[in-house]
Amino acid sequence: MIEEYYPIISASLLSFLSAYLTTPLFIRFMRAVGIMGVDVMKRGHPKVADMGGPGVLCGFLTGVFYYIGVEVFLLGGLPSLDFLLASISTILIISLIGIFDTLTSLMREREGGGLFERMKRRGIPQWLYFFIPLPAAVPLAAVNAGVSSMAFPLIGRVDLGRLYPLLLVPGAILTVSNATNFLAGFNGLEAGMGFVLHLSLGLYALLNGRTASAVMALTFASALLAFLRYNWYPAKVFPGDLNYTIGAACVCVAVVGNIEKYAILCFTPWILEAFLKLRSRFKAESYGILQEDGTLRPPGEKIYSLTHLVMRLRPLHEWEVTLVLVSLEALICAIFFPLCLYRVI
Repeated sequence: MIEEYYPIISASLLSFLSAYLTTPLFIRFMRAVGIMGVDVMKRGHPKVADMGGPGVLCGFLTGVFYYIGVEVFLLGGLPSLDFLLASISTILIISLIGIFDTLTSLMREREGGGLFERMKRRGIPQWLYFFIPLPAAVPLAAVNAGVSSMAFPLIGRVDLGRLYPLLLVPGAILTVSNATNFLAGFNGLEAGMGFVLHLSLGLYALLNGRTASAVMALTFASALLAFLRYNWYPAKVFPGDLNYTIGAACVCVAVVGNIEKYAILCFTPWILEAFLKLRSRFKAESYGILQEDGTLRPPGEKIYSLTHLVMRLRPLHEWEVTLVLVSLEALICAIFFPLCLYRVI
């Protein structure tokens, strides 16, 4: 029984190994060419390599292409090959968009008198941020991936017909990739929560027989786990362009595997973050202000991020804030896993 999972297991291990070995090479390259960001929550504001996407992408592609090769050339075929290739195209496009954003944001500094306004970079205009992921939805929509009949939490099953590939898939790419970009800024936060999210989606898809969806999620999770070795506190590299990719990959996994309900429930922290950021018209930052004892406090009295809420619990160090939110995501995924798997909700 376990033999049928060997290609997925080996692909995931290969993804981890590839990302683990290539990320240091990309870090050295970024330092050499000056692709560096400022870590505003450390004493002395050290500069850190600012583009984590290439290493993760390299690991993900290595694992997925290995899996495709094994299935097509050794095991006799892969019925979902078109969906896999369309998803890879979507992830590559969103990664390219993120890379261009990171590069353009290094070209000028944000004006303003505050600490974060001076330190944080300014790239693509804010209003355009919400729309630039749209082109990435084209490959996934073009192959009509997914099933138009969807089960929504609290609503039930709804048949969306042609609206699914033409409106819902692009809308999901747009909103989810932006949402994963909102909850960010702490060492290990984006990659840690992304790892838990994709690991949960991958296992859920696997148990439901959605093999193509499972291999995408598990190889991506493996690459993120390897990246965490360099992104955990104190980080040697920031995610940068990776934030968009985490969200877009989540949509691909959910659509191809038709596991949208579980994916939406697992995405709860990012949904809450989007509503909190909406209160500030998406102008607030998730950062904390470093104190003398090394702990962090929120930048103001109002709560505009889940990180602000966590920092109000008690004085916490940066890595502790990250650990709380990653644990929260793990708890949410674990609670809804059996409820969705056994059709309780």
